[in-house]
Amino acid sequence: MEKIDCAVIGAGVVGLAVARRLALSGREVIILESAERFGTGISARNSEVLHAGIYYPQHSLKATLCLAGRDMLYDYCQERGIAHRRCGKLIVATSESQRPELINIAARALANGVAGITTLTREEAQDLEPALQCVAALLSPATGIIDSHALMLSLLGDAEAAGAVLALHSPATGGSIGNDGIVLDVGGGEAMQLLAGNVFNCAGLGAQGFARSLKGMPVETVPPLHYAKGNYYALAGRAPFSHLIYPVPQPGGLGVHLTLDLAGAARFGPDVEWLEKIDYAVDPRRADAFYAEIRRYWPELKDGALSPAYSGIRPKPHAPGEAAADFLVHGPARHGVSGLVCLYGIESPGLTASLALAEYVLASLAV
Repeated sequence: MEKIDCAVIGAGVVGLAVARRLALSGREVIILESAERFGTGISARNSEVLHAGIYYPQHSLKATLCLAGRDMLYDYCQERGIAHRRCGKLIVATSESQRPELINIAARALANGVAGITTLTREEAQDLEPALQCVAALLSPATGIIDSHALMLSLLGDAEAAGAVLALHSPATGGSIGNDGIVLDVGGGEAMQLLAGNVFNCAGLGAQGFARSLKGMPVETVPPLHYAKGNYYALAGRAPFSHLIYPVPQPGGLGVHLTLDLAGAARFGPDVEWLEKIDYAVDPRRADAFYAEIRRYWPELKDGALSPAYSGIRPKPHAPGEAAADFLVHGPARHGVSGLVCLYGIESPGLTASLALAEYVLASLAV
């Protein structure tokens, strides 16, 4: 049986960031990915937004790692020539009853250390975006968009240049915890076993399943998994906006918001659809409910302008109706297994936080 130092399970943006950080520190790293290429799961189905760190509870991992990761990622993109843009975001109140929540959001952003948040009157917001309808807004200049595939390609390039190896078609199907490491069962064309001194479970939607498949793992430490699907719809033609437009958040999510890609194409989403099993199909009929929500802040949206774009599924540790969970990073101090770090519930702002999250994951190896 081959012995290795570190195995990273999952080649999404977080797994690649972790592998890069390990390799740059001089560790031997193998990245085990079940798919035919990197970044095909959660990382391929997101809005590619670089978040400012506004909404998350103060001192939560989402708040602290988003803020740190955002700055690290902007610097990284600038250094490596990765396409991105600080386009900014407007959070809009479309009725007087939403003004108090806008004030609460601004206070939370300030508590989280998010700089530059500005309160705008209706006139000031419409000076920036003439097509916008609102009674007031918050401007977040630090919010941006990124080419997430180019980012992942760069992270992988850094990791490989430092000696890491990416193994595609190589699912980690289970294993066992021993005294001298963790035995990994690796499937694919040639099934094999690896004895890893350290394992980083960055499997996204498969993180809980892999953790439960390890013999000797305290299963009571593995959180539940709930699938929250978000559907996105593309706009025919170009939207008359240069900023991302977010409504005041609603229970269960951030509401139907407008995001842009680097080419200027607009899409709207997500709604929240709780699933029992993974299903990425986008039902065109679900767009019907979007029109009324979007017209609260963009009344000129034309009938029939939306078409199915894509969907993404978030791995939620909490059930519908429960309080939103933070990132869960379980190291030996949590589950008692030496050399194992499991990442659960890594959803938005996971892309933004990825570089800072990698630093935190390495620190979590300590007992």
